[in-house]
Amino acid sequence: MITAGVLLMIPIVALMWVPSYARIEPELLGFPFFFWYQFLWVFLCSALTYTAYRLTLAARPRRTPGESIAGPGPDGSDSTDGDR
Repeated sequence: MITAGVLLMIPIVALMWVPSYARIEPELLGFPFFFWYQFLWVFLCSALTYTAYRLTLAARPRRTPGESIAGPGPDGSDSTDGDR
C-alpha cells in the first residue's frame, strides 16, 4: 500500500516543483517545454494512478462468492439478513 501512495505522490511533487519546467526550451513540434511537459503528465498520471489502483486491488484480501463485505460477525455467523 505504501508503493501505491508513493506512485500517487510522484505527479503531485513533479507538478508542484514549478522551477523544473518553467522554461521555453526545448520545444517539441513548436510547443514550449512548459506546455508539452504538463501535457505529458496527463498520460503519466493516468498510468501511475492505474498502477496504484492495481496494486491496491492485489493487496486486498480475497473473498469467496457469497461472503459479505463485512465478513463474519463476532459470533462467527454471517452478518447478512438474507438467510432469515
